[in-house]
Amino acid sequence: MSKISTFLKGMAMGAADVVPGVSGGTIAFITGIYDTLLESIRRINPSLIKIIRNGGIKAAFEHVNGTFLICLFGGILTSIFTLAKVITWMLHTHPIPLWSFFFGLIIISVIHMLKQVEKWNIASFIAIILGIAFAYGITVLHPVAMDPTPLNIFIAGAIAICAMILPGISGSFILLLLGMYAPILAAAKSVDVFTLGLFAVGCVAGLLTFSHVLSWILRNYRDLALTLLTGLMIGTLGKIWPWKEVLTWRTNSHGEQVPLLEHNLSPFNYENVTGHPALLGYAITAMILGLAVVWSLEKYAERND
Repeated sequence: MSKISTFLKGMAMGAADVVPGVSGGTIAFITGIYDTLLESIRRINPSLIKIIRNGGIKAAFEHVNGTFLICLFGGILTSIFTLAKVITWMLHTHPIPLWSFFFGLIIISVIHMLKQVEKWNIASFIAIILGIAFAYGITVLHPVAMDPTPLNIFIAGAIAICAMILPGISGSFILLLLGMYAPILAAAKSVDVFTLGLFAVGCVAGLLTFSHVLSWILRNYRDLALTLLTGLMIGTLGKIWPWKEVLTWRTNSHGEQVPLLEHNLSPFNYENVTGHPALLGYAITAMILGLAVVWSLEKYAERND
C-alpha cells in the first residue's frame, strides 16, 4: 500500500470525522484498510518493550506498521485542520447538499458492508436490528452540557475515538451529545495546542484500549460484528436526513444559536413548513456524488488487492 494512497485515505477519514453523523471508520472499511488499522493499533502494547530490547526501535516501528500509521493519521489530522473551516461553513450555508452527500455515502456503505458478510443466519438479522435500535437511540438522545475542563476534554477524546473507529457511529456526533463538539472544533480551527493535546491523549488512551476488544471480536465473530455494524450505520440515517425542521435551539461556545432538537421532514413538504427551498435537484446530485465516491473507493481498494 503506497504512502500517498494511505495518506489520502486518512484525509477521507478525517473529512468524515469532522461531520456529526458520519464515521471515519466507515471510510476505513470501504477503502480496505480497516483490519490493517485495527491490527496495527492492537500491536501497540507492553510487548513492544521486549521487541525494543531485542531488535531496537526500528524493529518495534516495523512491528506496529509505523509507516502506515504515520501516513494514515497524518492524513486524518491534515484533513481535520484544513477542512474543519470548510465543512463548518457548508453546515451553516449549504446544509441540504452536504447532508445529502453523506446520506448517499452511508447508503452505499451499507450495501458494501452487507456484501462482506459470508454466512447469514437468525443471529445476523437480530444483530442488524439491535444495531439499528442502538444507533437510533443515540441519535434521539438530548445533548448534555459538559464543561470543557481538562478532565472532560480527556474523557471526551477517549469516548469519541472509540466511536470514530466503529463504522456507523460518528465520533463527532458523540462529541455533540457530550456537549464537547463546539469546543473541540473551535480548538482545531484556532490551533489551541493545550486543548488539542489533552484531547489527543484521551484519544490515544481510548484507542489503545478499545482496539484490542474490537480486533478480537472481528477475528472471532466477524459476520456477527459486520451485521451489527451495518445496523449501526442504518440507524444513523435519520440523523443525517437532509430536510429537517428545527424544534429547539441552543447557544454554542461562541454565543451563536445552533439547532438542538430537529424533526425530519419530507422534501416535498419542507418548503411549506420552513419557508426555505428544498433544493431537491442539488440534493439528488450531491447524493449521487456520495454514491460515486464510495463506489470509486471500493473499486480502487479491489484493484489494489
